[in-house]
Amino acid sequence: MSTTPPPWEPPLAGSEAEQLLGSLDRMRATFRYKVDGLDAEGLRATIPSSTLSLAALLKHLASVEDFYSTQRLSGTPMPDVWDDNGWDDEDDWEMTSAASDPPEDLYALYDGAVERNRARVREAVAERGLGGAAHASDGEGRHASIRRLLFDLLEEYGRHTGHADLLREAVDGRVGEDPSADWHLPEAWTGA
Repeated sequence: MSTTPPPWEPPLAGSEAEQLLGSLDRMRATFRYKVDGLDAEGLRATIPSSTLSLAALLKHLASVEDFYSTQRLSGTPMPDVWDDNGWDDEDDWEMTSAASDPPEDLYALYDGAVERNRARVREAVAERGLGGAAHASDGEGRHASIRRLLFDLLEEYGRHTGHADLLREAVDGRVGEDPSADWHLPEAWTGA
């Protein structure tokens, strides 16, 4: 009997680009599942040893998605959604300001950033391949490859999905490695 894998599962056997992009999408889906369906109180909840919240992680990863797919990938400015920010006064502005953002705004910000990143990165990979140069450099003329940016983004997700695991369990007990079988990707990601 053949079963269809969930849409966030990377290909069982694919090209290097398909595997890397698929693994990143699986981490995004797992993270999104961990933060999904919460009200403001749930998103703002913290654990005793930390001020970190799921709201902060949503906004932080949204900014990381956009930063990597603009400034680091091509040297272009961040999207307009980031124009009214507080980074000049506080390095962690996106994390501290998230507590006052409504849940629907946080989810839309994150989902939009993922959608933008996926489109920009897939276009860059199609044009230049994973080994193609990105804008990010060491200041001495050596540029990172697109592959390096994607591995850095995957690492960022690994770290913060672990944080989301602990925070979500503290909110309502939700645990698990992957999204449940009845969970669906956000419409923004699927075009549905």
